[in-house]
Amino acid sequence: MFAIIETGGKQYKVQEGDVIYIEKLEAAEGEDVKFDRVLAVSKSEGLVTGTPVVSGAVVTGKVEKHGKGQKITVYKYKAKKNYRRKQGHRQPYTKVTIGSIQA
Repeated sequence: MFAIIETGGKQYKVQEGDVIYIEKLEAAEGEDVKFDRVLAVSKSEGLVTGTPVVSGAVVTGKVEKHGKGQKITVYKYKAKKNYRRKQGHRQPYTKVTIGSIQA
C-alpha cells in the first residue's frame, strides 16, 4: 500500500516505514505530523485518486530531526562589466518517518 502526498509544494510517494526529507515543518522533533493532502492511495482494490485530494485519507508520520542540506553556490556574472556575486545557500529540511496510511 502506498500513497502520494503533497507537502511544501512537492509531491512524494510514500509507504509505511519510509524515511523522507521534506521542506522544513514547524513541528518539534519527536512530534507526530499528519499529512491530509493525500492525492492518491493504492489499496488492494486498486488505485484511488482524488479530485484533487482523497477525502478522509490521512498519512501520519513522526519528525525525526531538522537540518540543513548540502551547500550550493549561486554565482552571478555579467561578461565585460566587472560584475560578479558569489553566494552560498543551505536549504532547511525535516526528516520524517512515515507511520501509517489511512484511507
